[in-house]
This record gives sequence, structure tokens and C-alpha cells, in this order.
Amino acid sequence: MTQLCRKIVHVNLRWNIFDRVSIIREFFKFIWDRLLVCSIGKPAIRYRRLPLGTTLSPPPEAVEGVLVVDNPATTSCKVYETDADLVSLKVSLLGDCQIGKTSFMSKYVGDEQEQRYLEMTGVTLMDKTQIVQGARISFSLWDVGGDQSSMDHVPIACKDAVAIFFMFDLTSRCTLNSVVGWYTQARKWNQTAIPILIGTKFDDFVRLPPDLQWTIVTQARAYAKAMKATLFFSSATHNINVNKIFKFILAKLFNLPWKVERNLNIGEPIIDY
Repeated sequence: MTQLCRKIVHVNLRWNIFDRVSIIREFFKFIWDRLLVCSIGKPAIRYRRLPLGTTLSPPPEAVEGVLVVDNPATTSCKVYETDADLVSLKVSLLGDCQIGKTSFMSKYVGDEQEQRYLEMTGVTLMDKTQIVQGARISFSLWDVGGDQSSMDHVPIACKDAVAIFFMFDLTSRCTLNSVVGWYTQARKWNQTAIPILIGTKFDDFVRLPPDLQWTIVTQARAYAKAMKATLFFSSATHNINVNKIFKFILAKLFNLPWKVERNLNIGEPIIDY
């Protein structure tokens, strides 16, 4: 009995010593935590070991406002799949004010559901995508304003363009004379684009006296020859030669058959190439 009591007393002493050591250790740990708070300015963080097999899920506030993509690789593939067969072609439209450039462009692009339209100071942009022999062709049209202040936009409009439309009003010979200046400016920034000389408002042009029509046709053909450009007379109001011009571009770029014949008859929409 005495021996058992001694063992109990001995165990109690050991636990008392262990408790005191634990208290001292907790005290020093508290002091250390306070020192960390003072030095870092942030509360000390204690980590605990999680049981094996535990799955971590972030709290709702941790993902609020963040766009979560199920599979980024799949999403990227979808983007590239939609654009893989898309051929983008940039076309610039140059000419004086009020000659019908924007009307011509709008006629080709179509209704508002089909067109993407962006207007900036001095430049109007429209896009049209179509299917040509199984390939998706996207025309990006850059219409530069015709005033003097818009000349600053010629470099960016002409850069990387596959074709440049030099446009004039068939009923205004001064706009035809201005084509020379537009051509000179454009060739400073792009010497490889296909040049096309386009006379607009053919529906008004046919009301002019025949001798005046002949004079304008002769001058336009001479300018086209000097520019090494194809000449088209067009009308956005009656959709004359609008689509043909873009088909001509595709034929030139992709060696497609071109079946439209030259037309040099006075009083008819001229096509000279």
C-alpha cells in the first residue's frame, strides 16, 4: 500500500512538472506571437494539419466576381476553330467629301443586322463576312473622310490594305481631278495594294449631256491607265457594279475566274481593265 502511494505521488509530481513546463511554453509562445504582431503589423497565423483525404473548397467570397472557365484549353480551341478559316482583307476608300463613299460601302455591307459599324473622327469602318468557295472572307472597309483634316488618317487606312478605292463623283469633274492627290498620298504608304478607280452616282451621270459624259469617260480612262487601275462606274442607289468590284478583288487576289467583260459604251456603266 505504501509502495502504491509512492508511485501515485511520483506520477502526480511528474504531471505537475509537465503542466508547469506547458504553461511556461504557452507563455513564451504568446510573447513570440505578440512580437510578430508588432514587427509585421499582421496577426500571426496558426496552421493546423488536416486529416488525410480532406478536400479543400474556397469559400464563396473567395471566388465572387471571378470568371471561372471550366477548361481554358477547350475555350481557346473554340476561339481558334471559329477563326481558323477566316481570311481578313482590308480595303481603303479614298476621295473627296460628298461623293458617295459611305453610301457605296453601306450598300455592299448590307442591313444593320449584317454590318459592324464604327465611326471615328475622320474614318468610318465597316465589316462584311461572306463565304467564297467554302472559305470565309471578311472585308474590313476603311472610309477616310474627304476633308483636308482627314489626310492624317491616310497612312493607317492604307497600311496593309489589299486594295485601295480611289473614288470620285461622276457628276463633278473637280472630284475626279482630286484623285491624283489621293493616289499620290496613298502610294507613299502602300505600293502593293490593287488600285481601283470608281466613279459614283452613275444614275445621275446618265442624265448629263452625251458630250459631257464622253469627256468624263475619256478623262477617267486616262487617269485609270496612268494609275494602272481598273475603272468602274457605279451607283449605290441602284446597286450598279458594287458587288462586282469586290468580286474583282477576290479574283485578282486568289486567281479566280473573272467573267465580266469590258464595257466602254457611253451611257452604260463603264468597266475598263
